[in-house]
Amino acid sequence: QVQLVESGGGLVQAGGSLRLSCAASGSTFSINAMGWYRQAPGKQRELVAAISSRGSTNYADSVKGRFTISRDNAKNTVYLQMNSLKPEDTAVYYCHADLWGGTDYWGQGTQVTVSS
Repeated sequence: QVQLVESGGGLVQAGGSLRLSCAASGSTFSINAMGWYRQAPGKQRELVAAISSRGSTNYADSVKGRFTISRDNAKNTVYLQMNSLKPEDTAVYYCHADLWGGTDYWGQGTQVTVSS
């Protein structure tokens, strides 16, 4: 079992920045990749960024150059630094963990609202 707790969401003006954090606990030794997804009202949940256990990253085209995902394995924490935020980035952001063996877990989500 793995528990994921997100923090760092909030309200920010367009052009501003936020940093999301996701702290993992439990069987953290079994975590492979971690990532951030988001879901806006009326839309499907989509991948924002992911990072492998070795540090390889991938990003949605819509956030490339603005968002940076990073991982501190010693703290079992993954971060999402979001710069140059746009109103279309408004969504609930969810932390996700893929475990070796195929199981995955989700955090409870944190709201990010970008005002124009």
